[in-house]
Amino acid sequence: MQKLSYCPRISRVSGIGLLFFLLFSVSIMAQEEATSDEAATQVANTDQAANDAKAEAAEVEGDPVAGKQLFNQNCAACHALNRKMTGPALANVQSRLQEEEGLGKDWLYKWIKNSSGTIASGDAYANEIYNEYNQAAMTAFPTLSDADIDNILAYTAAPPKTAEKPADADVAGGGGGGSSSGGISNEIILGALTLVFGLLVVMLFLVNKTLQRIAAANGIVVEKEASEKRLPIWKAFAKNQFLVLVSVVFLLLGGAYFAYGWMMQIGIDQGYEPIQPIHYSHRIHAGENKIECKYCHSSARVSKHSGIPSLNVCMNCHKSIYQVADETLAEGKEEYGVDYNKEIEKLYEAVGWDVENQKYTGESKPVEWIRIHNLPDFAYFNHSQHVSVAGIQCQECHGPVEEMEIMYQYAPLTMGWCINCHRETEIKVEGNAYYEKIHAELSKKYGVDNLTAAQMGGLECGKCHY
Repeated sequence: MQKLSYCPRISRVSGIGLLFFLLFSVSIMAQEEATSDEAATQVANTDQAANDAKAEAAEVEGDPVAGKQLFNQNCAACHALNRKMTGPALANVQSRLQEEEGLGKDWLYKWIKNSSGTIASGDAYANEIYNEYNQAAMTAFPTLSDADIDNILAYTAAPPKTAEKPADADVAGGGGGGSSSGGISNEIILGALTLVFGLLVVMLFLVNKTLQRIAAANGIVVEKEASEKRLPIWKAFAKNQFLVLVSVVFLLLGGAYFAYGWMMQIGIDQGYEPIQPIHYSHRIHAGENKIECKYCHSSARVSKHSGIPSLNVCMNCHKSIYQVADETLAEGKEEYGVDYNKEIEKLYEAVGWDVENQKYTGESKPVEWIRIHNLPDFAYFNHSQHVSVAGIQCQECHGPVEEMEIMYQYAPLTMGWCINCHRETEIKVEGNAYYEKIHAELSKKYGVDNLTAAQMGGLECGKCHY
């Protein structure tokens, strides 16, 4: 039998593959050890930061943790730590007063417990602050003890620190999209698997060539079978008139069905979810903060349109709320890709609000909101009739608004959708004198106790089209 020259080549390829696997295993073990060392270093750094925070808090007189709670309950509505609001910034207020004005903690006790009395006594610095902030009287807190004020001052001097996430924690913990649980990049693993797959393909190719050489050396010949001449399938189909007729009818019916379905979607914008110039989270405002829909859309009670609230309505709250809570900010960035604080800055820019000096500049600019719900001009709909008279909740038409991060069109707003609602919705006549007489007459006519909107003329064309 003839000797084959491919056998040594196969051995060499197998040896190379084995060597590659050994090297790859060693690199994996080395990276795992490095990852464990990095994790231990991160834990040590976190513990050291926590110990430093505890040591720093211990140097401040008072409890900054208790002071934070008192600050949020009594001071946060008018004061911030690092920026002006209705009142001055309070970061390191005790040390600043001591250095700049020579005022001690006793003055702060007196000012916080009775600011009006301090101003009336002729105190120079108290009157200076009073006039600087447009003579806005500070709320007196006579119930706060000296210990409570010490805690608040401790918080303003050294706010409790939260443990920061290590810069490469997502790499070690697999939080990022490009890392694995063992700390090895997905690209490295993918490249290694690709290389192994390529080696296997090469080995199979060489084995195939070797087997062919063996067959040729032993005089084995594989003959190709002569293929019979057959009629192409498309010619056989074209000669069958019945199949052609059935196929044409099926294509015409299918095309008509899909064309009708496509045309029936014209003008229907269900699910429409545009990106607004200023991101507004209904989930936070209507959901978490329980703000009533008609507080912002007040014209829905008395007008045909619900209306877009003016920016002054937003400023009723955001004149003081210039930042969201840290938890809310992190949630917005991680789940929705939105920085809520930057969206509040867009509001200030549009309304012309100077945060630093706490006053309007007069340089406002309109916000080009994108309309979501839009009925055709030939359809009449009155919000006040449904909201005030019928008592329909906003969620009936607009869906679970309190759960929507970005507002979208929940209902199709088609004619059939409105008619079904009129057929199913019963009229509420309790305490509504407008419906008493007509309800009594129509109840006798239809022989029912409760009337639907359809039985009271809700299906008449002229009710919505005139």
